[in-house]
Amino acid sequence: MNYQAAIFDMDGLLLDTERVCQQAFRESCEALSLPFLEDTYLSIIGCNAQGIENILTAGYGDKIDYQILRKAWMDRYHPVVNTQAIPVKKGVLALLNWLKSEKIPMAVATSTHRELAITKLKLAGIYDFFDSLSTGCEVQHGKPHPEIFLLAADRLKVLPARCLAFEDSNNGVRAAVSAKMQVFQIPDLVAPCSEVLALGHNVLDSLTMVPQQLTKHGVLSQGIA
Repeated sequence: MNYQAAIFDMDGLLLDTERVCQQAFRESCEALSLPFLEDTYLSIIGCNAQGIENILTAGYGDKIDYQILRKAWMDRYHPVVNTQAIPVKKGVLALLNWLKSEKIPMAVATSTHRELAITKLKLAGIYDFFDSLSTGCEVQHGKPHPEIFLLAADRLKVLPARCLAFEDSNNGVRAAVSAKMQVFQIPDLVAPCSEVLALGHNVLDSLTMVPQQLTKHGVLSQGIA
């Protein structure tokens, strides 16, 4: 099948933000005399705000007042991502320019709030590559539910099955696979678990390899048919 659009996650896939976010969380735990539960933290990657709250509340139990923890966390995270250009991940610019040259519409589907997502993309200098942006505040169900990918495909006016999806997290991969997209996973902080690997999607070390993979298999068709 020829694919007619490309949909990208943002944090950890396009932008190297996950380490910034994790460090801010770790510092907040230290400030509040809380343990840093790494496995619990890593399981929130790819989730929207409600999903993050649910996982952290369950993981920390009565050790935390979630709102106090979240405020301490965001007070450390937002000053960085609202004012500094976060580096793009390896292969991002080459892939975006290649897809643009192939006249393939592109979208972002991120669990991040819309205003912050726009700020991050603009500071990084890649906002103008994308034809649409779908964010966690615009859907009822966060990843691993497919809703945000289905919304992104709808906004591009392309059938989900004709979309390529690029993700780093296991939650994001589950969402994109459930949306019936052709999925490429480029792991960041978390390696794909055996359950996710069993989904049979593509797993690559970086986005650098994607143009070669797509050209080799002849899976792109220019524009929207």
